[in-house]
Amino acid sequence: TWYFRVTPIGASSADSSDGKKTKMARTPAADRPQIPGGYLAPKLLAWTWAEARLLRSRNYWVATVTRAGAPHARPVWGVWLDQRFFFSSGSRIRSNISAGSPVSIHLESGDECIIVEGTVSELHEPAIFFRVTDAYNAKYSWNLEAKPGEFFEVHPRVVFAWLCDGSGLDGGALFAQTATRFRFE
Repeated sequence: TWYFRVTPIGASSADSSDGKKTKMARTPAADRPQIPGGYLAPKLLAWTWAEARLLRSRNYWVATVTRAGAPHARPVWGVWLDQRFFFSSGSRIRSNISAGSPVSIHLESGDECIIVEGTVSELHEPAIFFRVTDAYNAKYSWNLEAKPGEFFEVHPRVVFAWLCDGSGLDGGALFAQTATRFRFE
């Protein structure tokens, strides 16, 4: 049992002269209640939940590996379309991809986490790059002109998703209840 001194609201602890000590309860023990039917079983996140975040995200982190084996990550703009991720980027990512680097795409949030891993190539198919450019321009109020090789196309192999209490106060419980893997192969 712990004790603490009661101080009236608006008074400092130096103002408290009544000397009363009040018992403070310890942190209660936690366990699972008895509920039938699997209500407390971990739930896989729905693909619609993950895809909605891939669609609406404004910024994405692209991670590649340099020829020397060093990690390389950069934020990019992109669009999720037809279960693929399309983005445009500069020379460093381009040279890493040309050298055969694997790619990983991450959304900004660590509390609603989505990670896409897959194969990546330059987009050269005219029908698709016009659609991608239109979606990109609408999303970012941009005026990018469509041209072959402007965008990269990521075909997901696997997508990981989970929720996380950003405060960490849940001890990882939310992550443990929601960690989900979506396989595309």
